[in-house]
Amino acid sequence: MSQHRSPTDWFGPFGIDAELAEKVLAAAAENGADDADLYFEHATTTSIGLSDRAVNRAHLSIDLGMGVRVVVGDQVGYAYTEDFDLESLLRAARVAAQIAHRGQKVVPVRATSRKISDFYPTQRHWADVDLVDRLPLVRNWEEWTFAEDPRVQKVQVSLADTDKHVLIVRLDGTMVADYRPMTRAMVGCTMIDGTQRETGHQNLASRVGLEYYTEERQRRMVKEAVQRASQALISESPPAGEMPVVLAAGSSGILLHEAIGHGMEADFNRKGISIYADKLGKRIAPADVTVVDDATVIGARGALNVDDEASPTEKTTLVENGILKTYLHDRISARHYGVDSTGSGRRESFRHPVLPRMRATYMEPGPHPPEDILKSVKNGLYCETFANGQVQIGAGDFAFYVRQGWLIEDGRLTKPVKDVNLIGNGPQVLESIEMVGNDLVIDEGGWTCGKDGQSVPVSQGMPTVKVAKLSVGGRR
Repeated sequence: MSQHRSPTDWFGPFGIDAELAEKVLAAAAENGADDADLYFEHATTTSIGLSDRAVNRAHLSIDLGMGVRVVVGDQVGYAYTEDFDLESLLRAARVAAQIAHRGQKVVPVRATSRKISDFYPTQRHWADVDLVDRLPLVRNWEEWTFAEDPRVQKVQVSLADTDKHVLIVRLDGTMVADYRPMTRAMVGCTMIDGTQRETGHQNLASRVGLEYYTEERQRRMVKEAVQRASQALISESPPAGEMPVVLAAGSSGILLHEAIGHGMEADFNRKGISIYADKLGKRIAPADVTVVDDATVIGARGALNVDDEASPTEKTTLVENGILKTYLHDRISARHYGVDSTGSGRRESFRHPVLPRMRATYMEPGPHPPEDILKSVKNGLYCETFANGQVQIGAGDFAFYVRQGWLIEDGRLTKPVKDVNLIGNGPQVLESIEMVGNDLVIDEGGWTCGKDGQSVPVSQGMPTVKVAKLSVGGRR
């Protein structure tokens, strides 16, 4: 099982301890500060790729550094260093102190270690996994993919994993260490039938170790990649126009994440950018709709034991029975609103400042069996697999590309479709939800969220959901 060591266990060999952290924080707060923290990070990433029956890519990278943040009101001073010698750490702290300062020196509290949760228990750390343990996995995926369908002509597979340790030390004396594993697998295939050529892909990701790759999960990934290519060969574009849309359980959560979730991040609301800025406590969806952002989903790609400013994480209910209850807060926005942080302060790496970000965003299950939802639609569209789209945070307008789906005719799935554009407005979609299924699926895909130039791993999910109408377009 994973072990949350004391902070000095991992970073001690680099010369990092509570006494050194106190010196650096003292330099950061020498011109005054409302808040300040240090974020130490050590990450090792390994990736291998296989194509044309040969390993054509193998990569190992190591990242090491410390970011220092000084907060005065809404002002943030941030600097980082890739060196752990005391002078480099102090220099970064003084740069941050010059960017944000109040004028009166603040003395840091003596750092003491704090125990954290364990939402990604890991049997075997990736640092202990040899390349010879990884190679059989990718070779099996290729062989299984070719064996799945004789029309498969080309296969590409990859496996990547990261072994990351972080240490966060705050001005108030809080000190926490977290081990953050991550893995992502991908299978892609090209299928040819006569003159037609199509591709299919599937990927899996999780914040655990090698034990994640059970044979059942591996074979499911392969089958889904092949099935998507096969379905694409017989799919057509749907008719264009406004129609009822049923969002399939699972990866449809991308629409929830992009078109709705970003608008509930507190910095957008604090600055008056989000359409939800004046809607706290108001109804924004039907009573069957409850939306959460949850850092506690065991092993999920978006799970977090502690956020990147040492706040405890939680399952945050954003919308409860249609009522907007709260936003996603880091410490800065929490102080502005006079509430506790939701443990949503995240950063891409030690090179980046903290922002309020999503973790695992999903809609709670509702009362309707999915087959009843389909039966309620005379003519419409069933959306199965999504790609990313474009969203305007302020207005909530979006355009999403749906890779694959089905026409719904007389309550049944009939013809497969592909290359579909969905155009709509996030808040209007919430208001237009007519039925929520009882079949919540949290997707296992390797989703990554971008914001202000930073990328962080996330999870998302949905039950089957019926939206009264959306604008549907044909090809891209």
